[in-house]
Amino acid sequence: MSNAHGGHGGGLPGMGLVHAIMGGTSGGGIHIAARQLIILMIVMIAGFFIFDPQQSVYNVEMLVYLAPLWIPALLYEPARVRFVQAKRVEFISNQQYVLLELRMPRDTDRTPLAMETFFANMHIGSGETTWYKRYIQGSVRPWWSFEIVSLGGRVHFYVWTRVGFRRLIESSLYAQYPGIEIIEAEDYSRKVDPTDHHWNMWGCEYTKTKADPFPIKTYVEYNLTPGAKPEENVDPLGQMLELMGSIGPEEQFWLQIIIRLSKDEKHYPKKTLKGGPYGWRDEAVDLIDELRMANSLKGQYVDPITGKLHETKVGQLTKGQTDVINSIETNIMKQGFDVGIRAIYAAPSDKFQGSMIGSMINLFKPFNNESKNTIGLQGVWSAIFNDYPWEDPTGHHKHVINEQVTKMYRQRAYYHLPFKGTWSVMSTEELATIYHVPNRGITTPNLERIQSATSGAPANLPQ
Repeated sequence: MSNAHGGHGGGLPGMGLVHAIMGGTSGGGIHIAARQLIILMIVMIAGFFIFDPQQSVYNVEMLVYLAPLWIPALLYEPARVRFVQAKRVEFISNQQYVLLELRMPRDTDRTPLAMETFFANMHIGSGETTWYKRYIQGSVRPWWSFEIVSLGGRVHFYVWTRVGFRRLIESSLYAQYPGIEIIEAEDYSRKVDPTDHHWNMWGCEYTKTKADPFPIKTYVEYNLTPGAKPEENVDPLGQMLELMGSIGPEEQFWLQIIIRLSKDEKHYPKKTLKGGPYGWRDEAVDLIDELRMANSLKGQYVDPITGKLHETKVGQLTKGQTDVINSIETNIMKQGFDVGIRAIYAAPSDKFQGSMIGSMINLFKPFNNESKNTIGLQGVWSAIFNDYPWEDPTGHHKHVINEQVTKMYRQRAYYHLPFKGTWSVMSTEELATIYHVPNRGITTPNLERIQSATSGAPANLPQ
């Protein structure tokens, strides 16, 4: 699980020093586990009592006497963290949420660029503008879950959101897809219980396998751009939809892509040379410098005036390496989102298809570019105890883990305790590649579509 810290931005008096002390050793140094320190402390105290019991008693009395001074200082940081966590839980639980189903028009020719424009409009970080909102009110910036789900072989597209952002989502989608229909839906994940003892399930999470600035294979590389004929191009999303549409009537396949505006939590407490927050664009600059330095040739020359010997480095990048650097630069010029991806396959025990596990492992293979970046498994929840039969002979541990990942899925939880995952940072172009409204070039028979396009967005969107 990730150990990223959210909402730590400046403003709260004295917190800079505390974070510097608490996180100062994260980049190196010697790490000593708490158990060794406790054992060493016990040994030292016992030694003092043996060699000088009178002084030891005096030390304990002094420690108790000064307790009103050192106990608050010792407990301040844990108490502050727990207070913020409790306020965040309270804030999140007080929000109202809605699940919207996207009913696809049958004859749309819009490319993923339309979805990229939609995601760019969703690049919102409201709710964390001041330290008072973050630390006292527990406010967090919004996140959304974009979901592709197969229920008995019928494929559906959903968007999960706070009620307050429903109007923004609907108006933005109607603007890009005039023929789309958006309706409020029941939460499919609560209609069945995949952790039931009569069912079998397999859950996992995905992240990029390389550093985030390296892009995956996007729709631009697939030539899914305006002006291209849908029937003459290959949409990598079509392979995923065909797989989902092929499952049996009692099987279910859930996929959620949970996003939020990206800040610097993933790299916290790392700072730039200027002392500012270190984000994915700073990481991209460092990666580009490393690529150039790793492929440069060393040379020497003598200064004709001073006579001193100087070393030089001359770049010798190949065409492929130059393409990688250009792709990184293009990727980070677009808005970035934190992206957590989670999937669950479930079915009654006698209908569960073990071959689907391999398909889930390779689910994002069409989007992979081996020279740049790929999307692979991060957490294989359901396979933690599958290596050896004696690890979990009764299946109890696996059942508990399956219950946890199901609860995380239903709550669309990824970025805050008590349920946190390891996420990637993706640009709007990458995000639109893995989730977009399929055009008429995708002919998956079990993809839910409406018969005819509507004239446009409703006159009165929900408040």
